[in-house]
Amino acid sequence: MEHEIVSERIDVVVDDEESPVMGAYLARPAAPGRYPSVVIGFEMFGVTEYIRGITERVAKLGYVALAPDFYHRAAPGIELAADPDGRGRGYELLQQLARPDVLRDVQAAMTHLRNHENGTPRIGMLGFSLGGHIAYFAATQLDLAATAVFYPGWLPTRDIPLSRPEPTLTLTPGIAEHDGRLLLLVGEQDHLFTADQFGQIAERLRADAVRHEMVVYPDAGHGFFCDERDTFHQASADDAWQRVRDLLATELSPESTLR
Repeated sequence: MEHEIVSERIDVVVDDEESPVMGAYLARPAAPGRYPSVVIGFEMFGVTEYIRGITERVAKLGYVALAPDFYHRAAPGIELAADPDGRGRGYELLQQLARPDVLRDVQAAMTHLRNHENGTPRIGMLGFSLGGHIAYFAATQLDLAATAVFYPGWLPTRDIPLSRPEPTLTLTPGIAEHDGRLLLLVGEQDHLFTADQFGQIAERLRADAVRHEMVVYPDAGHGFFCDERDTFHQASADDAWQRVRDLLATELSPESTLR
């Protein structure tokens, strides 16, 4: 069943004296009622039309979906093209994202969703590339019931501020401590990963007893889910979306609290 939806740009209050308001895009089913919620983590290009489309796609499944503007401190409202210039500017901006700030932002988004008239306490997160890294990190720190992570760069390294002082991968035990379930989706041809890093991530998830599924698509590269990119891979994207649907339906349903 696909829900009719409504959407709007909103402001979310953040516990940050220098930037106390964060822009966001919210989509939800139009019918009255209460629905589980999902935070959407953007790629390095910001809350673009593509990310707004993903937010709406999630809402049509029966969720209140919210895409926060994690760049609200440095470049509020920025939307970058997925081209070399956009990547260059996006890389500059992601270098300004620090863990404490991002954590406050995700917490603020979760609080807003829980207080929303259509929201419920159970919340998941869906993130892409940079947003996938943010989602993975958030799952180690916060009570996210389900986290779907698409091609998250830099997890085992210290290459960006979000993966310092220790690589984000080393924080993995926090996902198990919060009893969240993780779905990690990545292409084997992804330039941000080496074969050794795939092994490191898989071993860490197993060793730390995280409830998880890690799927490596042999014919896909970075950005395989985005139909606006030349790396789009239809078969992998279709399979990944079905897995996301199953994850959210299983972990965010009221019955999942009885597990």
